[in-house]
Amino acid sequence: MTQPLLQSGAYMEEGMSTVDTDPPKKLWDKVAAYKTLAREAYKSKPTSYWILLLLSSLAMLVAFPASSLLSRLYFSNGGTSKWIISWVAVAGWPISVLFLIPMYLFSGTSPTPLTLKLTISYVGLGFLSAADNLMYAYAYAYLPASTASLVASTSLVFSALFGYFIVKNKINASIMNALVVITAAMVIIALDSDSDIYGNISKKQYILGYVWDILGSALHGLIFALSERVFVSLLGRVSFHVVLEQQIMVSFFGFLFTTIGLVLNNDFHGMSSEAKTFKGGKTAYYMVIIWSIITFQLGVLGATAVLFLSSTVLAGVLNAVRVPLTSIAAVILLKDPMSGFKILSLIITFWGFASYIYGNRPVNKET
Repeated sequence: MTQPLLQSGAYMEEGMSTVDTDPPKKLWDKVAAYKTLAREAYKSKPTSYWILLLLSSLAMLVAFPASSLLSRLYFSNGGTSKWIISWVAVAGWPISVLFLIPMYLFSGTSPTPLTLKLTISYVGLGFLSAADNLMYAYAYAYLPASTASLVASTSLVFSALFGYFIVKNKINASIMNALVVITAAMVIIALDSDSDIYGNISKKQYILGYVWDILGSALHGLIFALSERVFVSLLGRVSFHVVLEQQIMVSFFGFLFTTIGLVLNNDFHGMSSEAKTFKGGKTAYYMVIIWSIITFQLGVLGATAVLFLSSTVLAGVLNAVRVPLTSIAAVILLKDPMSGFKILSLIITFWGFASYIYGNRPVNKET
């Protein structure tokens, strides 16, 4: 499923500072220099900071792949409603509120005032988020989880492009290389579709899932660029509770729009009948729904914390690692097809992520 507002961007570059040194000539000198930098970075923060960063990173690496697998498990075990899967992506927004309230009570912070412009922005982003989640639900209905995760990585391409046009973020040679490489990886998957289709999925449904995945990724890139614009123009304050407020409000309005869709489509009443025919029974059905809600929201919280505690570069690294983790887990647990072309696409995508991270690395120059 989509990860609203949390791909990568310029407005959360507050994290760990880097120390400039003259580049060593020998390999062992470089290793020693990096050890020194790591030691100094570790000593510059309290132990509680590193524990929280570790937990946040694990949340990204475990919760997001788990939510992707659960979405696919829902469809493979008899679930049919795309609205339900898009709903679980935002139904856990109260979990984030539980983390936000103590900040107001014990840290002396206060809620950000809701102006008319800010409210309209949240409503608009919430609507786009609801549409985005629905598109991704169609993708997971018709594509293997490993494929859906790989194709969804194109959101990085759209985030960079929309960020360039909307927020005026820079695109250098490394980032451009990443965009081309990731696009090429998606073409490889499309050309290898015949070996990647589940037996109960038609070629037409597979193509539909692929198209919805690309469209969802494009919309996700637009959402992130617009969110960054809202943050810079209307919020401004760089603090964890402000970032979390933005995430909660967008998820809340996304939840409202998705709930309306569920009601109009009569899918709430359909949950009881789905549970009866679900493979594993009612208990398995509701456990998939509940854990989908929990894991997705924990992933969002983890990504928000990583962005604030460290940098968008680390968030990019974790996103890069998450893609192969999801694919490997889907092959092992869900018996996803894994052809040579998909493996090649996975390697190329990882290369694209690495190039993007390199292009966004913080560079400090002595003045």
